[in-house]
Amino acid sequence: MARDTLTGSRIRERRIMAGMKQSELARIAGISASYLNLIEHNRRRIGGKLLLSISQILNVEPSLLTEGAEATLIATLREAAQDRGRAEDGAAGPPPETALLEEFAGRFPGWAWLLADGQRRIDALERTVETLTDRMTHDPHLAASLHEMLSTVTAIRSTASILAEPAEIEPEWRDRFHRNLNEDSKRLAESSQALVRYLDTVDDVSSDLGSPQEEVDAFLGAHAWHFPALETGGTPDDVMRDNALGSVSRYLVRQVLDRYVADAEALPMGRLLDALEQVGPEPLSLSLRTGCDPARVMRRLASLPDSAGAGWFGLAACDASGTLTMRKAPKDFPLPRYGAACALWPLFTALSRPNVVLSQELEQTGRDPAMYQAYAIAQPVGTPQLNRDPLLEAHMLLIPRVAEEIGDAPLRVGVSCRICPRTDCEGRREPSILDGSF
Repeated sequence: MARDTLTGSRIRERRIMAGMKQSELARIAGISASYLNLIEHNRRRIGGKLLLSISQILNVEPSLLTEGAEATLIATLREAAQDRGRAEDGAAGPPPETALLEEFAGRFPGWAWLLADGQRRIDALERTVETLTDRMTHDPHLAASLHEMLSTVTAIRSTASILAEPAEIEPEWRDRFHRNLNEDSKRLAESSQALVRYLDTVDDVSSDLGSPQEEVDAFLGAHAWHFPALETGGTPDDVMRDNALGSVSRYLVRQVLDRYVADAEALPMGRLLDALEQVGPEPLSLSLRTGCDPARVMRRLASLPDSAGAGWFGLAACDASGTLTMRKAPKDFPLPRYGAACALWPLFTALSRPNVVLSQELEQTGRDPAMYQAYAIAQPVGTPQLNRDPLLEAHMLLIPRVAEEIGDAPLRVGVSCRICPRTDCEGRREPSILDGSF
């Protein structure tokens, strides 16, 4: 049933919520009860002055009666129905009636919002589980912290068992055991607090207390990958002056900012925005328009200010070993912080085809598949040398797409094998914790 034909149902629900009888509403609105009954059963259309009058009597906005639930609510309910449809065969209960979604949301807005909110909570919890699992599986710092805690607990238990023995212990040894017990207990408390603080950063995957590379990611994320000072002739020292970075992190950040300065000089933001308006975001077209190489164009697109659409683009870069060196993750396309990424990404395919711009439609596997257009290229680093193969660096630009813009056969990719539900992938390296039913 079309949304605009449900006005009568919404009037009926609002009247019941207001505790009014049909005859009372009809009398105040100046119409017969039988005509109102036809309206409430969607057998007569309503609009104009009568709609305004009834909305004033019911103390609601006319748009709530004519438009009903917001499109986002309908979309969330439809996603929940699709998730249920992707469940494993033989699941209990009949399938949801998607054809009646708008009528359901119009007649029972409270229940509709409750179901939609539950779906959003489920999605958020699943993302948290995926992030935590990625940490538990691949995070070397978490593994070291847990090892330290277990070693300390073992030492405390051994010392306590000695002190608990009925045999007499010389005072000097007893004092030493007590001292060890006290020191081990303090170390356990400190390591436990540090571990809790570390795990508390799970909702902000760009921040971390660990490796220098992740400090670089946090630094770039704090600036939204855009540095106005460097766009107008500033220096990396101006940007780094007030940041408490470690020595290794400072070295890495300096490399990123030096490259940013070179990119900004070769492709000023104004020229990029003009080209973007003329030819769109396709990197090869922008490269031909601006005279800059595609990798530089991708980095400049990732550094757009928020006002110019920075949220459109995600960026990943890797060196010749396949190690991720840059990670600007779109909202629905997380990039792994630890361990290997998905081997199917065009980012890695590009390493075998230098100087070729690859274009690939992607579908991110999971409960809520995200669609992206990916562009990737691998280019030599440094100057050519005699009788020596060039060292390659690959870049991959990610542009969000809606399902209607994607063809019939997008490439299904994951984040990493550990949390990828796709069971039929020839590139799988390890089992997934997910059962693959969605």
